[in-house]
This record gives sequence, structure tokens and C-alpha cells, in this order.
Amino acid sequence: MTVPTLKLLHGADIPVIGLGTWPLDDTETATAVRTAIQLGYRLFDTAENYGNERGVGQGIRDSGVARDEVFITTKFNKRWHSVDGARQAWQASIERLGVDYIDLLLIHWPNPDQNRYVDAFRGLLALLRDGSVRAVGTSNFKPAHLQRVLDETGDAPDVNQIQLSPYTTRDESRAFAAQHGIVTESWSPIKAGDLLAEPVITSLAEHYGKTPAQVVLRWHLQLGLVTVPKSANPERMAQNIDIFDFSLDEQAMGDISALDKGEAAARDSDAFGH
Repeated sequence: MTVPTLKLLHGADIPVIGLGTWPLDDTETATAVRTAIQLGYRLFDTAENYGNERGVGQGIRDSGVARDEVFITTKFNKRWHSVDGARQAWQASIERLGVDYIDLLLIHWPNPDQNRYVDAFRGLLALLRDGSVRAVGTSNFKPAHLQRVLDETGDAPDVNQIQLSPYTTRDESRAFAAQHGIVTESWSPIKAGDLLAEPVITSLAEHYGKTPAQVVLRWHLQLGLVTVPKSANPERMAQNIDIFDFSLDEQAMGDISALDKGEAAARDSDAFGH
């Protein structure tokens, strides 16, 4: 299976669905990544804070696929929020991953109380210019955080990865990103409380002959999002990527989006971060 891609602002192509790896350890991650590659996955999402970058790198090497056939995303913590710090974080990540470049490097949380995320983004842009990364991004940034990045650097991230599901549709964040050519990527796309047991989801799954998770992931896809569901179960991994042979109609899309519980249901990145 070949997963479709989206073109990012700075030229890289990102697969529209990938494998999330939190909270797997290195051993579990290596096995999951190797299995996922066999199933057609090419996007892998990790982070310094997950503690499993080594497992991602090992899984890719074990699979036998060429480095340039996979898209690796990782993220760094607030201690590295400076121009030089971003490079130090990159260096540590490539050593743990066992690679010589990163496809997409993200600031994991804005940590606005620290007031250094713009400098961290400047550091990402320096890495982009010298080819150390192919794309740069943010994670858990609100429109206000992104606007400040745009105002103070004159550049936009390729991707903003945020908590997003039918329970947290993040309309304002998605609209802002679309206005500025930023791809929105969903974390926790299906693992949200009782989402998969919602009657609207289960009835649509029965109607389309798909699993509830497949219906939700198809919703993400049709909103133009990139998404990285986590699973270490080969059967569920295979189901999660098998979402390109059906389409939700406009009514179904609207019914799923109507499950939104508002911005308050998402973790507040003005108050939380690491």
C-alpha cells in the first residue's frame, strides 16, 4: 500500500497517516515500527519525551527499507528553547535515532511562561537552512502562539501537531493553520474517552462496513489532516491504514464533527508543557 502525501511549505512530502509511538518503550517501538513498515506505513512519530527514539531507529533499520523511504518526526522539550538549544536537541535526537537528518522536528510544547519558543523556532529555521531537517514544526501551539512566530520570524511552521479528534475538533486552530499554509496533524486521533463507542460512530461503522476507528480516521483524512494513531497490535495497525477505499458523505462528516466538546476539552498548552 502506498499512502498519499501532502506537500509541506518548505517542500517536503508528508504521508497523511503514520504510526504514533507513545507510550511504547524502545523494544516495543522497534517491533511496532518494523511491523508497520511491512504494512505500508512510512511516517513515524516520536519525541525526546517518549524515550523511544532509539526504538524508532532500530525498527527502521530492522525493516531493511532505505532511510529516504521513511519520514521521521520527533520533538524536543522546553530546556532546548533557544537557537543553540534547538541544534543541541537535534544532535541528541539524531544520535538516538541513528540517522543523519530528521524529516520533521517539532517544538513539543510552547511553554509560554518560559517565553522562549520563538527563539526555538529560529533554531529550527537554522537547521532547515543547512539541511539538518527537511521540515520544521510546532506541537500544541494555539493560533496566538503561531501568530507570534509568524510576526517575529517572518516564517511559518510546516506542521502544527495538536490534540484533535471528534471530541476536540479545534476549528479555530485548523482555520488559522489553513490560512497560513500550515498542515494540521492530529495527536490522540481516536483514543479519546468513549469516542469509539459513540452511537454516531458505531452506526456509521456498520453502514460503511468499517471499524469505528477506521471511520474516525477517515474523518481526519477528509478534513485534510495528517494523523498518527498509536497501536502496537498488528491487526489494528493494518485496520488503521486501511482507510482509502471509502468516503464519508457530507452528512456523516457533519454528524461526527457535532461530537465536539469545545476547546476546553483539549489540554491547555498555556498551562501545560514539558
